[in-house]
Amino acid sequence: MDIRPTPYDHPDAVKLDDAVQLEYIARYGDDEGDATPLDAGMFVPPRGLYLLAYDPEGRPVATGGWRTQDENDEGYSDGDAELKRMYVIPEARGLGLARRILTALEEDARAAGRTRMVLETGTAQPEAIALYTSSGYEPCAKFGHYREYESSRCFAKALTGTH
Repeated sequence: MDIRPTPYDHPDAVKLDDAVQLEYIARYGDDEGDATPLDAGMFVPPRGLYLLAYDPEGRPVATGGWRTQDENDEGYSDGDAELKRMYVIPEARGLGLARRILTALEEDARAAGRTRMVLETGTAQPEAIALYTSSGYEPCAKFGHYREYESSRCFAKALTGTH
């Protein structure tokens, strides 16, 4: 698999973003998916990074990104890097792609001077929760767009002092 930086608004990224939104709608039974406001500028280095994984045939099969966050009224802290749009298409699950993307994003955020990686997921995504907890993430105070939702779960991992 080829994992490479790609703009968030690249057609392949948009295609996978549309797919993850449909999965959110199916899992949470709503009609909007993740309504967190995002734009391509949030993922431009050194204030963020967006990655796409391609299979040997050149098809996009997985995504993930991080964006800079600092203290604000949504509960973020100075030095945060927020993980967004981690997704692997069903046909490519179980190959370790999410873990590879997660590791690359953590390394990039650390190199950019971020001190903590944070993420929000939900109770209808047990696979995501298992990935994050097995990767050293711990529950933290809720933050972000869905912080008031009962199904929201927030996690954090220190990026300082780890290599």
